[in-house]
Amino acid sequence: MSRALITLFLAVPLLASACSQSAGGGTRQEGPPRPGGTLTIGIATPPDCVDPQQVGLNAGLNVGRQLVDSLTDQDPETGEIAPWLAERWEVADDAKSFTFQLREGATFSDGSPVDAAAVKASFDGIKELGPSALVASGYLAEYTGTTVVDQYTARVEFAEPSAQFLQATSTMSLGLLAPAAYDATPQQRCRGEGLIGSGPFVFESFSQNQEIVIGKRHGYTWGSSLWEREGEAYLDRVIYRIVPEPGVRTGSLASGQLDAITDVQPVDEARFEGGEFSSSVRSNPGIVFNLHANTARGVLADENVRKAVQKAVNRKEVSDTVLSPNYAPASSILAASTPLHTDLSAELAHDPDGASALLDEAGWVEGPDGIRVRNGERLSASVIFSSAFNQSQSVLELVQQQLRAVGFELRVEPHPTPEVTDRQQRGDYEFLWYNVTRADPDILRNTFSTEAGDRSKLEPGNPLDVALDKQAASTEAAVRGPGAAEAQRLIVEHAYAIPVFELSQVIALGPTAHDVAFEASSRLRLFDAWVSPS
Repeated sequence: MSRALITLFLAVPLLASACSQSAGGGTRQEGPPRPGGTLTIGIATPPDCVDPQQVGLNAGLNVGRQLVDSLTDQDPETGEIAPWLAERWEVADDAKSFTFQLREGATFSDGSPVDAAAVKASFDGIKELGPSALVASGYLAEYTGTTVVDQYTARVEFAEPSAQFLQATSTMSLGLLAPAAYDATPQQRCRGEGLIGSGPFVFESFSQNQEIVIGKRHGYTWGSSLWEREGEAYLDRVIYRIVPEPGVRTGSLASGQLDAITDVQPVDEARFEGGEFSSSVRSNPGIVFNLHANTARGVLADENVRKAVQKAVNRKEVSDTVLSPNYAPASSILAASTPLHTDLSAELAHDPDGASALLDEAGWVEGPDGIRVRNGERLSASVIFSSAFNQSQSVLELVQQQLRAVGFELRVEPHPTPEVTDRQQRGDYEFLWYNVTRADPDILRNTFSTEAGDRSKLEPGNPLDVALDKQAASTEAAVRGPGAAEAQRLIVEHAYAIPVFELSQVIALGPTAHDVAFEASSRLRLFDAWVSPS
C-alpha cells in the first residue's frame, strides 16, 4: 500500500443520465433560484423507517438521503467516485483495506465533529444491526473493523476483498450518523428519533401514513465535491406527504395542493410533459425487475423449465403495453445504467417456439386446460411480490398470459412488504418478483452468491460463485469487468432469474417546484431544489 493517500476514481462506463421535459420543449421560465419556502412532495408509499442505514425502499431512502452525508459521492453521469466527507482515500492492492482522510470542520446536527471516531461508530453500528440493515449489511459483509488512525484518518478493513466498498461509501445506506445516534434504539431511529446526521437537512417530524417533515440545516458548508455550489440548501422545509392512490396524487399536483410527486404512473406521464408542468426521468441502476427462481423448489428445479420461461417472456410487449418508453426491456440481469453491464439482449429475445420445444423435450405435455403436465405434475409456479411498485400487478398479469401461451401456469400472489421480506429470507418462494437499485455490479454477489443472499438456492462453489468473487477482488474495471460479464452470462444462461424490465424513477413537478434532482442511485437529491411563489 502506498503511503501517500490518493484520490481513486472507479473507471466505469457512462451511466444513463436523468432527462427532463417541460412546457414548450423545455422553455418553462424558472428564474434564479431563491432561498426559503417549503417543497411539498407527494410520495406513493408510506415509509416504515427513515433511518437510511436500516431502510431499503425508495420511500425511506428519499428522505434519509437528505439527512446524512457520505464519505464519497458518485457522479450520476460518469459513475466516478468523488470526494465528499472524505477528501481523499487509499485502497490496498488486495481491496481489503480502505483508508479515508476526512475533511475538517464538518459537524453533525448535535454539534459533534464528523471524524474518524464517528466513521467507526457508524460502521460498527451498522454491523450490530445485522439483518435489520437491509442494504447496508451487505455492503459491510466480511467487515472486520475500523481503526482510528488519527482524528481525521480512518482505516476500514475486511477479511476478504471488497472492491464494491468504495462505491458503497457513496450511498446513503452507509451515510454517517453521530455516535450519539446509537444511544437511541434502532426502532427509535426508524421513527427519526435520535437520527443525527450531518446532511443539509435535519429531521423534524414523522406522522405514520401521513407525512414526514425535514428542515434546513443552518451553517451547512460541506457538500459533495460534485455539487455546483457550496453553502446551505435553498429550501427551509420539505414535507413528504404520503398519497398512495395514484389518481389522488396526480390530481393534487394538478390542483396545486402538491409541488411535486414521485411514482408517476405510465398512463399519467403525458399529462405532466407540457404546459406549466415538467417531469424528470432516470433509470435505476442495479438488478432489473425479474422473476427470481428458487431452483430448489418444484418445477423450477428443472433448468429446461426455467429456460422456457426465459424465452416465453415478451419484454418489449411488457414495456409497450403496461409501462411506457421510460421503462426499457431488460437486456441483462443488470440495468444498462449499471457500471460493467453486459448486453445480453439476443439471449433474452422472445422465442415462444423455442420455449415450447424445450418443454416438449423435457416431457411436459398439454393438459386438458392448456397447462402442461408431466407424470401427474402440473407445470405451475407462484410468484410472490409486494406493491412497492404500483404497476407490478399489471406487469405480472401480462407475463402470466405470455407464459400460459406455452402451457406454463404462473400464479400471481401479492403480499405485504414485510411478509415478502420474511419469506425471501426463509427461502419460502418459487418465483420472487423484485428489483434492487445499486450503481455497482457487486449487487449480483449480494443477491446470488451462496455466501451472501443466494436467492436462487444454488450449491456452494458453483461457477457463478467463482465469477462473483472475481469481480469483487479488484477496484479496477479492467479486472472486474470479465468477472461481472461472466456472472451476468451465467445467470441468464441458466435462467437463475428471468429479467423483465428496467425500473425508472418518474417525478413530475408543478409550476412552483424547480431543480429536484437525482443522485447516482436514482434517489432524490434536494440540496439544489427550490420553490417559487405560487
